[in-house]
Amino acid sequence: MLKRVATTGLLMLGLLHLAPTTAQETLRIYNWSDYIAEDTLANFQQQTGIRVVYDLYDSNEMLEAKMLAGRSGYDLVFPSARPFAERLMKAKLYQPIDSHSLSGWQQLDADILASLQDMDPGNQFLLPYMWGTTGLAYNRDKVAAILGDDMPGDSWRLVFDPAIASRLAGCGIALMDDALEVLVAAQAYLGMGRADYSQQALQQAAAVVAAVRPQVRYFHNSQTINDLANGDLCVAHGYSGDMLQAQSRAQEAGQGVHIEYVVPREGAVVWTDVAAIPVDAPNPKAAKQFLSYLLQPQVIADISNSVQYANANLAATALLDEQIRHHPGIYPPAATRQRLLTLPLPEDKQARLMSRTWTRIKSGK
Repeated sequence: MLKRVATTGLLMLGLLHLAPTTAQETLRIYNWSDYIAEDTLANFQQQTGIRVVYDLYDSNEMLEAKMLAGRSGYDLVFPSARPFAERLMKAKLYQPIDSHSLSGWQQLDADILASLQDMDPGNQFLLPYMWGTTGLAYNRDKVAAILGDDMPGDSWRLVFDPAIASRLAGCGIALMDDALEVLVAAQAYLGMGRADYSQQALQQAAAVVAAVRPQVRYFHNSQTINDLANGDLCVAHGYSGDMLQAQSRAQEAGQGVHIEYVVPREGAVVWTDVAAIPVDAPNPKAAKQFLSYLLQPQVIADISNSVQYANANLAATALLDEQIRHHPGIYPPAATRQRLLTLPLPEDKQARLMSRTWTRIKSGK
């Protein structure tokens, strides 16, 4: 997911110099906001002469709606693998990327590729882009001042324990606006050990979230970045890279706001965002050129250094900034990775139940 604030809209890169012998093409990309380095697109255009139109979204649902409507006009999209890319794979809305002909494919993490095989046998349609966790970020000084010795700094108790949430409500708690992410996080808090979409498990998770609903200031997937950085929130649930961007922005502002990101000890969601070419893409050839470009170790390392998400290219690891490569919130240690939970694709009946449950939780009814 992360995934991812900033301004949504259109970035036209048509003013960059093109070599006079290169025929200008257009590549249309739809991606998460704050999910690429500042010079990634400009460098690609300079290398290839392909003009990039780059649109932004801040939720998988926005992308999914465009894809399901058809004729999105995009050549390349970046959904989260589970359950969104998986669902669109079943709807046959992607075309093969001819992955094994892409230079650099052999440098991708075999474990991450294997984790996608059940939805994409042979890794024919999806190229792993970034991966990370969904955990908690908190204002270290404010939370410590309120909770003192009672501060559970690495636990979902910060948001799901009613006694703690009531004490932190005044300085601000935010949860993601994502039924899957929040309900599975609540299941981790309950010690379930895996994502469970059965009616009983969802009711148990919903009860946890409903119990703290009066203490939650808002549900959002990206607003938390700036609010954490500005000191307007105490605790936020979000994508690892988003939360670490909040940490960086707070440090850059120099206003004494100290943000910590943790993968809760009870377990947390691990996700992979992938690149895919829509079945009706106007320019799939240019999309494949961009995928080859992303497989260059220095290119993807620069993106990870900028957005603070882990990438799947093993050859890029040595090129990462030291603080990125060794940050446990970006590249979790093996013991932490063993506690991470994946999000399987819910059945239609389960998805409807989850949607109704989420509506009730958010409305407080």
